Amino acid sequence: MDTKKITKLTKEEEKALDFIEKLPNPPQVGGLVEGPVIAVAKAAVYIDLRPFGTGIIMGREYIIARDLIRKIRIGDMITAKVADTLNPDGYIELSLKEAKQALIWDEVEEAIKLKTTLELPVQDANKGGLLMSWQGIQGFLPASQLKPENYPRVMDGDKVKILEELKKLVGQKLNVTIIGATPNDGKLIFSEKSAIEPGGAGAEKVSTEQYKPGDILDGEVTGVVDFGIFVKIGKNLEGLVHISEIDWSLVENPREYVTIGEKVKVKVIEVKDGKVSLSIKALKENPWVAAGKKYKKGLVVKGLVIKYNKHGALVSIEEGVAGLVHVSEFENLTELKDKLELGKVYDFKITLFEAKDQKMTLTPKID
Repeated sequence: MDTKKITKLTKEEEKALDFIEKLPNPPQVGGLVEGPVIAVAKAAVYIDLRPFGTGIIMGREYIIARDLIRKIRIGDMITAKVADTLNPDGYIELSLKEAKQALIWDEVEEAIKLKTTLELPVQDANKGGLLMSWQGIQGFLPASQLKPENYPRVMDGDKVKILEELKKLVGQKLNVTIIGATPNDGKLIFSEKSAIEPGGAGAEKVSTEQYKPGDILDGEVTGVVDFGIFVKIGKNLEGLVHISEIDWSLVENPREYVTIGEKVKVKVIEVKDGKVSLSIKALKENPWVAAGKKYKKGLVVKGLVIKYNKHGALVSIEEGVAGLVHVSEFENLTELKDKLELGKVYDFKITLFEAKDQKMTLTPKID
């Protein structure tokens, strides 16, 4: 087998090779360089970039970076972006503004990688979410990335009402992380869901997989709106108790039943599309079960008029058991309201009673 003789380098050759290996790469257009400021003139800043020469910030680059340049002093270390290496006077032309932007985007990448939590004020809102900025870069926080307590609780997705709710957050500071960035557009995407609370151990992944219909849970009331109650059942998960699931009796104002912060027991009635529907009334005895043994079609009962609607009047014959007196029993709705006043008790005849389906119709008892 052939072998090659290995020649040992002299000490001088080793030093030369070591010097060459440690020599930095020459500045390239678009790359970042760093060096101390050696002179500040009326319309130029000079930076020592040895061993490659002297850098200069001049002309248009000087003008657009003048706010930054006012703070510069001789000896300050400056990071700048190479704009041109072929200056006729032999200088390396630099851009301070572009360098700052490049460094900021490096910080953005680092913040995304480390999932850094940022406390930022909400500057404005639109129908899709919130507007905020970091390091001078505009960003957007989609409504879907808000924590449950800040999510716009609006029935039927009414965009006007969603915007009204989002505007309530303008001026407030939120803990957010950057989850996306588009340097070409100069935009950031924020998330409040993935932010780590100060002093906390981190965000809990929101998942509904652990819940199933029939589960009975302890919760805390976090919001009360016209159409129901929001109950916190996990660290970052809320469920909705729809107004129809608050009580067996007619509920017109959920705020009369609970207060924010109140501890409540709820029953899971549906888990769908990442949402958990809850019920409070399902934990109470269904009054229609007992009513089914007491009432039947043709029976005359006393009833309390509790509400009007376009179909007629709702009449309660006992707590949680109500039926409809149809408007067709009268000439029109005006006559119905004249003959059946809210809050008064009258005699009625049951014309339909189906306890299993919780259906009942009544007609006024005329002597």
